[in-house]
Amino acid sequence: MFSQGDARMPATGIAAVSDSLRSQFLDDLIPGQRKTILAAATQRGFAAHSVITHQGHPADHLFLLTKGLARFFLVTDEGRKLLFRWIGPGDLFGGRAVLSNPSSYLFSTETVTDCTALVWNRQTIRGFVSQYPRLLENALLTASDYLAWQVTMHVGLACHTARQRVAQVLVALVRTVGEKVESGIALQITNEELANAANVTPFTASRLMSEWQRERAIVKRRGGVLVRSEERLLLHLM
Repeated sequence: MFSQGDARMPATGIAAVSDSLRSQFLDDLIPGQRKTILAAATQRGFAAHSVITHQGHPADHLFLLTKGLARFFLVTDEGRKLLFRWIGPGDLFGGRAVLSNPSSYLFSTETVTDCTALVWNRQTIRGFVSQYPRLLENALLTASDYLAWQVTMHVGLACHTARQRVAQVLVALVRTVGEKVESGIALQITNEELANAANVTPFTASRLMSEWQRERAIVKRRGGVLVRSEERLLLHLM
């Protein structure tokens, strides 16, 4: 089960989401279809640092993030927490809920900030997938994008240096979930989390971050990073 949140959205809330939400999952649906699908969702709020889905638990809900930042993680048999992709507004999680055969969540999902998501139970979203084939195609495209991201990270782990892997994680976050601010792109990630995502030691991550701060590519902040120059980080990928 996931954390409890807000009650079902009122009609005005559905309309507001329908007008403003941009998501690959809803691409190329006609307005009436989009409205029907959104109206069947429940909007729920989740506090920062909440675990919404748990790996291995039944995939009985599909989530579409509408506000905030979250990420996937996996806990190994040895108890080690591995961080995977960060996701933002418009992104899906719990996608196995659309499969024809009952399945379990492959990853856990936790919130980085306070989040809001649209939630469909498995029976409801399976009905829409059957009724609107485009919806299933969109879900497959999303899964393909996530797989492509994971392949890129795996290649980096196998073939790239620690410096390249850390830079790769930062650049990927800038391009997917970075928050544009006046002086650059703000990321909510600690040195420890960066080290985990890049599979390097915390000491290595800290050393590289200090070096790149001296180069004025980044500015270290409490609980986060301000990327001032993506171009300078890209130089470390070569």
